[in-house]
Order: sequence, then C-alpha cells, then structure tokens
Amino acid sequence: MYYHIFCVIIYLVISTYLTLDYQMWYNTINNEMLPMNNIETNELDRTCGLTDALYPHMTVEKNISYGLKNMKVPNEEIKRKTDWAINILGLEEYRHRKPKKPVNKFVAGFIGSPQMNFFDVTIEGNTVKFADGKQIPLPENIISKLGGKTTGLILGIRGEDIKLDPQNLEVYGEGKQSAVVENTEVMGNENNLYFTFGGAVTVARVSKYEISQVGDTIDFTFVPSKIHFFDKETEESLF
Repeated sequence: MYYHIFCVIIYLVISTYLTLDYQMWYNTINNEMLPMNNIETNELDRTCGLTDALYPHMTVEKNISYGLKNMKVPNEEIKRKTDWAINILGLEEYRHRKPKKPVNKFVAGFIGSPQMNFFDVTIEGNTVKFADGKQIPLPENIISKLGGKTTGLILGIRGEDIKLDPQNLEVYGEGKQSAVVENTEVMGNENNLYFTFGGAVTVARVSKYEISQVGDTIDFTFVPSKIHFFDKETEESLF
C-alpha cells in the first residue's frame, strides 16, 4: 500500500547521501539545477554513479547498481556498494521489486528518464481527445477503468511507450499520429525525439537505429496498455 514511498526514498535519499557521477544534480521539487558542491554529504558517502531518475523496468537492486556497471566497476565492488546502500536505507525487503504503477502524477513525473509525458484530455465514447484536437481510440477495457469519468483528466505515457517502429504501427495502427521532430538527443543505445503533440512538448525514447533529424515528420502510436490516467484536480492515479 505504501510501496510508492520507497521510490521517493531511493530518489531523494540516495541522491542526497551518495556522491553521484554527475556535475549537476536535478532538484525536482524546486525545478532547478544544483552544483554538486551544494549537496550535503557525510562520512558514509560512497559513489554509486546513480542517475537522477529511477528506471521502472529494473528492480531496486539494479537501479542502485546501474551507475556502477556503466562505470565498469568490478562486480565484487558493485555488490559490496549495492548491499551497503540497501542495508543503510533499510530497503532489503524491496531489493527485488520493481516500481509499480505510480499512485499519483508527482511520483510518475520522476520515475524513469525522460520523465512521463502528460496531456490534458477528455473522453468521448472510446475516444481520447487532446487539447489540440487530436484523437486516439482506446479499448473498452481501459475506458471502463475510468468509472465513467470523461473530463478533468490527465493522460500520461512514458517515452519508451510511444512507438515508431513498423511492427507497433501495424498492431496499434488505429491510433497512429504524425508530428514534426523539433529536437533530438542521442543517448548511446537510445535516442530521444522531441515534438509537439496534444498541446504539449512530447518526447519519445527510441532505439539508436530509429534515426530522425530535426524537421523530419514521424509517425508514431501510443501503446494502449501503457497509458496512465490521473485526476486533473487531485493528481491521483485513476487505475
């Protein structure tokens, strides 16, 4: 019931008390970048090379060890530091668990990198209508979970669940949309594509083989089962 609390603990506590392998640390609450020398550390500080976000597809243990693996730290040292962090934060019972569906928009906003995309939407029948007039169909089993609520909704979807590949475009073709790429971000094995959709700046996280340039028109689709809905007023998850 309180599972989301551990996500907050990992993000805030570990980011504060472990030296990160970054020159800057993102202060989510104040929406600003802070120099690393402004972050208070103590004698227990050990570098775990953590990024400033959680990866929802990985367990707590793997989230903590991810940065060390990227730094090519020896496996024995990775285990020692990961065990130390889990022990000192009292997260042993969550070691092999993954973040579940976020309980509210705030939690959804910092789990994962890049953060979840959010859109103001309304529902008409089995159709989602966005602020810019765009529409996508959703299966009845998803719409029914909203309990008849049709307005005051925020739709959320992660960048990795916006698909550009032919296979997903064929499977979820009814919801296919188009947009013009406004910016790109090369991330090694992945690329982030930025574009405007639904009245908001949107980011899709695609593989390094899905190459697009600024100005290109791309076709994409949302994976229906990965869509989240939040109450616009309370920001609580609706299912």
